[in-house]
Amino acid sequence: MSQILLSPPGAIIILILVGCIFSHGVKSLSAKGQDNARKLEAYACGQRNVLHSVSPDYSQFYPYAFFFTVMHVLVLVVATAPAGVLTLPLLYVAAGVLALLIVFRR
Repeated sequence: MSQILLSPPGAIIILILVGCIFSHGVKSLSAKGQDNARKLEAYACGQRNVLHSVSPDYSQFYPYAFFFTVMHVLVLVVATAPAGVLTLPLLYVAAGVLALLIVFRR
């Protein structure tokens, strides 16, 4: 029985049950809102009825995010490579350099 309770699925089920019981127990402490017409309206930054939303352009952010991702994976692969293996880390470094050259070619 203790093996079932300490296994990952058993622990997850126990934690979900504890969370549900806790959520149900503190529900009486939550603030009660009054029903009105504006209760379900969109609300952003203190402004109601926002008609003109801004759509940010991430095109300038993409190269930096890609650079971070490639460098993160390269460092992770090289740092965790087994002691005698050299070909796989060198292959990853070459692929990473090629990817960065393509992204920052502009």
